[in-house]
Amino acid sequence: MKVAIVGATGYGGLELVRMLKNHPHVSIHSIHASSQFGEPLTNTYPHMEKFMNMQLEPVNVEKLAEEVDLVFTATPSGVARELAPQFIEKGVKVIDLSGDFRIKDQEAYRQWYGLEPSDKRLLEEAVYGLSEWLDVEHLNDKKLIANPGCFPTGVLLGLIPLVKENIVDEQSIIVDAKTGVSGAGKGLSPAVHFSETNENFKIYKVNRHQHTPEIEQGLRMFNEHVEAITFSTHLAPMTRGIMATIYANAKVAVNQKQLIALFKEAYEGDFFVRVRDEGDFPATKEVYGSNFCDIGVAYDDRTGRITVVTVIDNLVKGASGQAVQNMNKWLGFDEKAGIDFMPVYP
Repeated sequence: MKVAIVGATGYGGLELVRMLKNHPHVSIHSIHASSQFGEPLTNTYPHMEKFMNMQLEPVNVEKLAEEVDLVFTATPSGVARELAPQFIEKGVKVIDLSGDFRIKDQEAYRQWYGLEPSDKRLLEEAVYGLSEWLDVEHLNDKKLIANPGCFPTGVLLGLIPLVKENIVDEQSIIVDAKTGVSGAGKGLSPAVHFSETNENFKIYKVNRHQHTPEIEQGLRMFNEHVEAITFSTHLAPMTRGIMATIYANAKVAVNQKQLIALFKEAYEGDFFVRVRDEGDFPATKEVYGSNFCDIGVAYDDRTGRITVVTVIDNLVKGASGQAVQNMNKWLGFDEKAGIDFMPVYP
């Protein structure tokens, strides 16, 4: 299978190159960006010397449609909205890592992203690619997967078993999430300047983070009673990683052992989700550079509140690793192909 990567110079695109370079069933046909045409990727990323000698190319839809089977669009929001329909029209599969096709409600996208939404027909056709809850049979006749956002991936994996089984009060959900600086991408701004982030910890986008409606939409796929959640995000002085600490009130009688059993059963056949035993909670370093999501669960008898802690690498499970996992499931490969590597530690 031949694939093209659009947006190869961004962090997400770069991770796609790293993973697909050694994929057993896929070859990288070409890499594309909005500039630096004709330059080798190693000019920007010297660490790829001897592994990647391809040059960056402009996107030629007509040419690519004749030569590749699938295109990854690892682009800023608003770009794939224009590109993806052109590939799909020519029969090429697309996995989009931007937010352009995740949110089905056009007005919600316009409100939270401040951009014009994608075509309604494509939004309805796009399959939301949360890998562990993906219905593979539903993909048979599809051409577009909307890869989930980084925060929604960690949050949904931690909440779906609870809302699906109607265990928590849907109006009590609070998510307190932290992310590393690479979640902001390569763009420069005072918010991610070294002197602003080093030895600092700050909240941002209070009550207005664009991943909020995506999380709510994802939860409603399993429980129609979910309405609004409280979702707070913080920038931590680290390069990679997301930790989401999730709180919700139990509305049925439950205990610690039952909750852990529930999560272990929910993800029993899922290689990339690791549910911890009682009293054991994950740290971001334990999934660094990997496609794993680690989950810890606790119940407080005193307050009747459930706490779920999830950690992922925002660039892998939260972006490119999950995109490759989705490709594997879509094309009938082993789900772990190309991404079954251990986390980097320390």
